[in-house]
This record gives sequence, C-alpha cells and structure tokens, in this order.
Amino acid sequence: MSVSQDTSTPAAGPGCGDRRRLRKTKTPGVFKRLGADGRVIGYVCVFRSAGKQRKRSARTYDAARQIKRESETDRDRGELQERTTISFLRYLEEWVERYRGQGRRGFRENTRDEYRRLIRIYARSYFSARLKLTELTTYQLARFLDWLVDESEQGRRLSDRTIANVSIPIRAALATAKREGLVRHNPAQGLALPQRERLEAESEEIKVFSREQLAAILAMAPERHRPLFELLASCGLRISEALALQRLHLQLDGPEPEVCIRRAIVRERIEPPKSRHGRREVRLPAAVAACLRDHLAAQPDQDSTALAFPNEAGGPLDPGNLRRRVLKPLAAEAGAPWAGFHTFRHTFASLHLSQGTNLLQLSRALGHHSPAFTLTRYTHLLPGDEAPALDDVVP
Repeated sequence: MSVSQDTSTPAAGPGCGDRRRLRKTKTPGVFKRLGADGRVIGYVCVFRSAGKQRKRSARTYDAARQIKRESETDRDRGELQERTTISFLRYLEEWVERYRGQGRRGFRENTRDEYRRLIRIYARSYFSARLKLTELTTYQLARFLDWLVDESEQGRRLSDRTIANVSIPIRAALATAKREGLVRHNPAQGLALPQRERLEAESEEIKVFSREQLAAILAMAPERHRPLFELLASCGLRISEALALQRLHLQLDGPEPEVCIRRAIVRERIEPPKSRHGRREVRLPAAVAACLRDHLAAQPDQDSTALAFPNEAGGPLDPGNLRRRVLKPLAAEAGAPWAGFHTFRHTFASLHLSQGTNLLQLSRALGHHSPAFTLTRYTHLLPGDEAPALDDVVP
C-alpha cells in the first residue's frame, strides 16, 4: 500500500474543487481520483484534524477506507502524526548536526565527526537519495547489513564490530525520528546484526613489548621525546591523554609523585577523558619523576597551564607524525615493527598482571570502568612468563 499526504484543501464534495478528478464513493469522505480519460487512478480520503481539512491518498478503495479509519482514530486519541516527506539521507544529515546524545556523559564532537564519516561512506553509498524516511523498512535495513557483509561489494572484509559501528548512527537517528513523531515505527528495532565466526587475524592476542624491547626503545629514544616515552611506559596513559597534559598535571614533588589525567587531545580537540573513570591519578616511579622535573625545568614556557610536551611552536604534538617519524623507526630497530603508542599501555598492564598487582588498582590506573573489563582485555602474560607447572597435584 502506497500512502502519501497533501494538506492542501481537497475537493470534498461535488460543489467545490476540481469535479473532473474527484468523485464520491459510498463511503463518506472517500473519493475516487480520476485521470484525464475518466479512469480511476487512485483514491483519496478526507478528514478534519486541528480545525484543518486533511487529505491522504491510497491506491485502492479498501486502503483509503482503512487510512480514514486509522487517521480519525488517531486524531480522537490525540496520536495523529503528520507524515514527513523528508528523505532518509537528508534526515540523517540533519540529525547528525543536532544530536546531543542520550546518556549523562553528553555527546562528543569527535563522535559526531565519526558519525558523519560513517554516514558519508556507507549510508550515502547504499540508500537512494529519493528514499523517504517514512518509506524505510526493516527489510531494507537488513539488506544494507548484507551489503556491508559482502566482501566483493566492500573490497575487503568488514569486521562485525565495524558493521555494528556503522549501524549505530542509523539506529540512533531512527529512534530520534520515532520520538519526534516523524515515523510511527522504528524499522531498526529488533534488527539483527551479523555474528560471524572470527578470523584468526581478528582474534589475535594483544601484543606487548618484551622487557628487552621496551628497554631498548627507551634507551634509543631521542632526548627530546624520552620523558614522554618513559611516562607512557610507566603510567599506561593513552597518547591522547599524555599529549594533553599541562605542567600543573604533573605533581612531581613530595614522597609520592603522580600524574593527574584530566583531559585528552583527540583529532586536535581538547576533551575530558573517555569516561568518568578516565579522570584519575597514577603514581610515578621516582626515576621517571626526576626525569620529568628536568624536562619541565628546560621548557621555555614555565606557566602552569603550558603543555608538558609541546611541539617547537608551543602547541600540541601531532601523534601521527610522532608515531611515524620517531616511534616506528625505534620499534623496528628493537624488533617490534608492529608496535604503536597503545603498545606502551598494553605492556604496562601486562607487567602489572605478571607481578600480581591488585586488579582493582590496575583498573583504576588504566581508567577502565571495571576490573572485569581489565581482566578480559589483558588475560595474557608477557612472552616467556607463562604460568609454571604445578607440583604435587597428582598423588
């Protein structure tokens, strides 16, 4: 059944409007629509709502009668919703610019950028620009997921996690459309995401530096960047958190020096930590604290709000350039060409687990939301540190 809406005043009877096109039927308020040759080309139902005359079209007489009944019932209940003519893609683009999230944490601008990217790359490539928001069905969304799973269409295998991420802005937009009364049913509700067997490459354990590799990288690091690398290795910070540190965040005096994580720089934006658990303090080894004191003393800008690890112009370092020009050559020479900045964080966690650090304390140091998540993520030990065989188990 195809339904459209026109709120312009229709020909409601033989005494008004275009008599050549609308003809009464035996059902009050339902009219035949006639073509130029006098043949029936559709039906129109007419009803009043909020003091205005409304007109809705249908292909068949029975469909027009049903629309009229449902519309008048919804009107009497106060549930009548105006059908929007906006296209699905246009609504997505309008929605993503005004969305503010639903949780207590708010909505990050970096997340908005990612939603824009996913909509541009995937939704715009699949859905027709003529598809109306009200015409979108669960079946069409399911075929969209099939298209994402199809390796020949994508040119590569998208992981189930990637496909789930692609669906997030679409599902959130449709939920908003339902709350705003633009659609009566959310077609994404109950949509099943793919759950395929993971490939070996997707299920690899997190890689960490060996103790020798970590020591080699820190020893070979340029003098300018060595304090930053030592901080990453000894505190398990994300690179975005480390580059956002100000001098005031490094509490280096006293018997228990620590670093206070209060913000991060992500895609050139300064933001609070990823979650409330990311706002934390992490203890510093005495040797690292001494190295950081010397580093800060040599900086030209001694203001407490100055960046602790600035570039030559005093602004934030570019993590991409730093990884490509400094870390990658060092890691390759140390025998870990696969390593990135997050490898320091993984190694920090694994070292603590291997020496029996309290899981709750480690979880807090990493800024995780729960010890269970930390344990799930870091169940492995460093290479060569496998659990020993148990003696005297079998009598």
